[in-house]
Amino acid sequence: MRQANGNHVHSGVGPRLSGISRKRKDVLFCFVLLLPAILLCVTFILIPIVDSVTMSFTSYRIGNLTNNTPGEWNNFENYIRLWNAGKLQSAILITVQFVMITVLITFVLSMTLALILNTKIHGARLLRSVMMIPWVIPTVIAGLLWSWIFANPYGLLQYLVSVFTGGQVTNFAILNSQSTALWGVIIAALWKQIPLMTLLLLSGMQNVPEDVLEAAKIDGAGYFARLIHVVIPHMRSVIAATVSLSIIDNFKQYPLFATLTNGGPTGATTTLAVLSYDEAFVNYNYGSGAAVTTVWLLIMIVVVFIFNRIFRRADS
Repeated sequence: MRQANGNHVHSGVGPRLSGISRKRKDVLFCFVLLLPAILLCVTFILIPIVDSVTMSFTSYRIGNLTNNTPGEWNNFENYIRLWNAGKLQSAILITVQFVMITVLITFVLSMTLALILNTKIHGARLLRSVMMIPWVIPTVIAGLLWSWIFANPYGLLQYLVSVFTGGQVTNFAILNSQSTALWGVIIAALWKQIPLMTLLLLSGMQNVPEDVLEAAKIDGAGYFARLIHVVIPHMRSVIAATVSLSIIDNFKQYPLFATLTNGGPTGATTTLAVLSYDEAFVNYNYGSGAAVTTVWLLIMIVVVFIFNRIFRRADS
């Protein structure tokens, strides 16, 4: 557009066109690079899951593997057989019990330790470094260490029980009793998991605004009042993430059970992870093992979903 004096007037069409071209380039970039990458990741994630679910509806045994023959479709026979034998519901109950107890105790003790470390105590940095040792140790090695502690009659636990009871109890085998074996695995799991959750909660605790805490203190709020009404509300996202990770981690816990009890005594510690391994690699029934894995995955997803829904509802 040209005025009477000959000067040009910018209409703004050029910048708009350049903005549109930039948007087109961004969209093209997403389709050319990001979309294939996302599809590739999703494919690699879904292929094993879909394959496992499909195998759970077949009679796929070691003979099929060695002879390179496909399994025969048997609908829900694997699930029905496991249910009628009582294996599936027993493993579900033990798994849920283990997860609930371990996650609850881990959170309470980790929150307590995080509150202690958040104060100005001497040697806090050294304590944080030492606390990470159980988490750094591989889970299988941790299981072996605790199996030596629980060993009867020469383990450390047996010695301590004998000392505190004045020699009255001399045969305390925590892993050999149906009523106490699961607690032995829980103790080992707590030792392994508390350090990481403590540091995660501590990092969330240290991000609470100091001015908000000071304002609550000036208003007369005590320590526990500040904890409940200031600290925990600011840590909700951290708490939700750490507890969700703990639930998932304990649902898929296998190495501790394998090294400490291997599902015994008489199935008292046979979780879904242990049952899946036994069906697939001990009984060589891969279809049955896949059926247990499918149930295991579904229950874990449902539990995590319910937890997140409850947490969001409490947060709203």
